[in-house]
Amino acid sequence: MKKTLPAISYLFHPLFMPVFGVLFYFFLNENYFIPAQKYLLLIQVSIILILIPIAIFYLLRTLGKADSVMLSDVSQRKIPLAAQAILIGLLIMQSIRVDIVPELFFFFSGGFISTVIAFILALANTKASLHQMGISTLTFFVIGLSLHNHKNAIAIIAVLFLINGLIATSRLYMNAHSGKELGMGFLAGMLPQIALWYFWL
Repeated sequence: MKKTLPAISYLFHPLFMPVFGVLFYFFLNENYFIPAQKYLLLIQVSIILILIPIAIFYLLRTLGKADSVMLSDVSQRKIPLAAQAILIGLLIMQSIRVDIVPELFFFFSGGFISTVIAFILALANTKASLHQMGISTLTFFVIGLSLHNHKNAIAIIAVLFLINGLIATSRLYMNAHSGKELGMGFLAGMLPQIALWYFWL
């Protein structure tokens, strides 16, 4: 467990949740994308929401403004969260628009709101679990997709809730968060997704 629990934190890092969301969209949603379009969308999301944030992190690390990719110090979260919110905003304004891929538009819109909430909490010197926020965002998006498409995804949803628990256990084991911080992260990810169900379910 000493190696497994920390590995879970890296495997399900919040940066990877947007790509997981797109993959679940292709798997659970009836869509008419050809393979080349799917690859292009995945590459686009990966560059904008994974590679660019990683580059920003290493720039901040070089400048002495960040010391770990986990951003355990709340004071180090402000710039990365602001940058992530801007990048998500650009993505949903320029590429993943409501008239093209409405389900993903609302997924990323919820992610944008969650990121803004985490940023506001960081300004208030309050740390919410970004890992828990990311996996709860993904979990409730998948629930929304299954309802939207009338597909039985109980097994997938159950696994996602199990992963929620594993991530919470991992973060507690690593002394990265308190139970309160995990709860705030879970709610910050869940509530925007549920609120946006009104517009697409």
